[in-house]
Amino acid sequence: MSNEEKIPFWRDSRYLNILFQGLILLIVLIVLGILGVNLVNNFARLGLSFNLGFIFDQDRTASFRIGDSLIPYRATDTYGRAILVGLLNSLRVMISGIILAFILGVTVGIAKLSDNWLVRKIATIYIEIVRNTPLLLQLFFWYFAVFLKLPNISNPANVFKAIFLCNQGIYLPWPLSNIQTFLSFLIIVLSGLFIIIILQKYNNIQQFEYRKKIYQVFLIALIIIIILALVWGIDWQFPQYEIQNKRIQGGLSLSPEFATLLIGLTVYTAAFIAEVVRAGIQSVSTGQWEAAKSLGLNSVLAMRLVIFPQALKVIIPPLTSEFLNLAKNSSLGVAIGYNDVYAIANTISNQTGKAVEMLLIVMISYLIFNLIISTIMNKFNTLVQIRER
Repeated sequence: MSNEEKIPFWRDSRYLNILFQGLILLIVLIVLGILGVNLVNNFARLGLSFNLGFIFDQDRTASFRIGDSLIPYRATDTYGRAILVGLLNSLRVMISGIILAFILGVTVGIAKLSDNWLVRKIATIYIEIVRNTPLLLQLFFWYFAVFLKLPNISNPANVFKAIFLCNQGIYLPWPLSNIQTFLSFLIIVLSGLFIIIILQKYNNIQQFEYRKKIYQVFLIALIIIIILALVWGIDWQFPQYEIQNKRIQGGLSLSPEFATLLIGLTVYTAAFIAEVVRAGIQSVSTGQWEAAKSLGLNSVLAMRLVIFPQALKVIIPPLTSEFLNLAKNSSLGVAIGYNDVYAIANTISNQTGKAVEMLLIVMISYLIFNLIISTIMNKFNTLVQIRER
């Protein structure tokens, strides 16, 4: 039997940690309780009640129009339908913005490290101007100084006889939904998968093996197939200008509000992503560059095969934050009249007086959007981490 004296619980760090955490939890619950009681009292004083039934009430229609809508919508639809339109509009600009901002940000980040003086200075000027200017001012610039100054619909600008620009929007070619387009996209996806598989095998082949020539032929053939499928395989629908009716029919139509928000978010977020990419690339030791060059790799191959994969483990965490910021910054679309979930919720709140309910819906919506982005990026972050043997 040990004669060691037991430590009193008030001096035991294990009990003290549990006690401290319990105290913090109690304080949080008390604060939430006070806020909840205050909310209930204010509702009772104003004669209001908390309920979400009005959202799906068929007798209560939205009674307002929505310019941008990915699904059929009329002013006689319910508030729930209007909120769904807003959610889809928010997702539309978030997903498009994240993809475009990532592409532009990586390009500018690599350009800032270029050996070419002009390319490096242009990238630096772009980053410094955009990062140090408020996003809201940039959105106003794109909207009032660019898109609203485009030619009138009666005389739209025509680019390459396929793109129309006017103050009512941008009109782009778009694939038709038919079997030809579906088969073409299937061929493109399969060809892309084969290219990835061939590139993985190609990098493991010794320099002078005859299989390299065979793989090169296959790569060229697959690239040609993809180009042919894009140009002639997909059934493209081109916008057409009707002179008599003075309108543009066909193709993909982007409203000035959506185009402004998408370009503004892309350009703004890409400047921050560029700095993240630059820092990630510079975190890789110069010895890796020297090792890649000693193997006979040029700068492009060294970046793609050696440097960038190692930089990803540094790039992904701050890149996740930039994607989350883009998702949250999309709510600024209300300033230029874009009908996202925040703008529509604000309109419903003004009509019904259900400010708390609509605020809760908006908060939960953005919370879910950001949790999805965080989950995806965290999964990707675990894949790029270097595992030691």
